[in-house]
Amino acid sequence: MVYVIRLNFDTHTLTRLKHLTETGCYEFLGFTLNLEDSTIIDNLDPFAQKLSEALVVKLIVPLLTHYTMGIPSALTGQLIKFKDLPGGYAYEVAFINRAVKPLEQVFGENPARLAEAVEFLGGRRLSLGDCSAEISALHGIPLTFILYGSDEFGASANILYDASASGFLPTEDLAVLGELAVLRLIEATKKTY
Repeated sequence: MVYVIRLNFDTHTLTRLKHLTETGCYEFLGFTLNLEDSTIIDNLDPFAQKLSEALVVKLIVPLLTHYTMGIPSALTGQLIKFKDLPGGYAYEVAFINRAVKPLEQVFGENPARLAEAVEFLGGRRLSLGDCSAEISALHGIPLTFILYGSDEFGASANILYDASASGFLPTEDLAVLGELAVLRLIEATKKTY
């Protein structure tokens, strides 16, 4: 049986999410969010009650609530590092440890797995580094992952944001979004192999 989690969003938040996502049923990072009945399903593991519930309560509900408070703006096409977001330098070390290093550790030995995981989540391959890809983490907030595979110097990676991202979410939430995206990529890898 598919495990469905009911979210505790008020009417204003749901209405704003429908407006921002331009749909009543929104898919992002391997989740399906039904904005008509305020439920979410984890498409990567629809039977995993505990993991999904913890992810939703601790990360997704606050993230989406804050997302509804942002001021959307058009993509600039200018990719920036996390440290270049407003105040990003203050969270850079935590962001590297929670998002970038796990990306390096999981995908560094086999960079092609990153592209497969991104495609599994609806993203697309790019032509930067040994492997790169872009995924729409939330509507209007694409994340670009660049990976250089492990060799004599070890793997290195980066996660880039469009310069417009800070209009949608505060920098702390953009760090959480990057971390969540990496967690979902790692989970998607289990589905592609």
